[in-house]
Amino acid sequence: MKLTILHDTVYQYETPARYCIQYLRLTPRADAGQRTVEWDIESPGVRWRQTDAFGNVVHVMSLDSAHQNLRIRARGVVETTLKPGEAITDVASVPVESFLVPTPLTQPDAALTEMSRPLAAASDKDAALDALMHEIHARVRYETGATDVEHTAAEALAQGRGVCQDHAHIFITCARQAGLPARYVSGYIDAGNLDEASDANHAASHAWADVWIAGRGWVSFDATHHAFAGEAYCRLAVGRDFLDASPVRGMRKGGSGERMDVSVTVNASQAVANQQ
Repeated sequence: MKLTILHDTVYQYETPARYCIQYLRLTPRADAGQRTVEWDIESPGVRWRQTDAFGNVVHVMSLDSAHQNLRIRARGVVETTLKPGEAITDVASVPVESFLVPTPLTQPDAALTEMSRPLAAASDKDAALDALMHEIHARVRYETGATDVEHTAAEALAQGRGVCQDHAHIFITCARQAGLPARYVSGYIDAGNLDEASDANHAASHAWADVWIAGRGWVSFDATHHAFAGEAYCRLAVGRDFLDASPVRGMRKGGSGERMDVSVTVNASQAVANQQ
């Protein structure tokens, strides 16, 4: 599948910001199952590229002149071939075991520990992971604005409402409690591949989870849609939780009254095989 992606992030301030620095994880990963055909990032100021320990491409952008608005645009074309349930390899250098360690956003409480027990006891992990997705999908209703980036997995489960970030965090927490390394994935999804019952508000920009299955590798699970991630998905970044894989994250001096608007479009078409 060929995914054509446009991602705009616009900041506006009531009073000028004097300085800002942003960490942009907006470049598709070099994981098996996807190939970047073309990609470009536009932003003001200066920008330099590096690769973090998780194998994510990170552009560090800084702007040291006064500004009341800031636009960051990423766009390009990615070809994907990942089949649902297919394991992938990637370029991360951190040990798999590091994805067993809880983070503040994925710290288990009694309810999450209880939710993880069937997975821990199951001999058929694939079936148990599928059942876990089903339970999260049933217990945490998708609702835009119900949580923010500081909400934990435990808080989202307790209130029964959240977004894809929360579904991923709950899934990751339970997998880790059951002894399975799990990590957060940020990226894009083709809205045309969502089933009719899905909420279009969480199309395009998305989050899901990878679980390490011994003898196979990383397998991608989308608890929001109760599905394996496949060729309708483009992977941007991975990490222990949202904070490691956030597409745009930074800080500023000045600039009161911040407003951030994000717009993402993903259009899919079938990739054309090379002609002989």
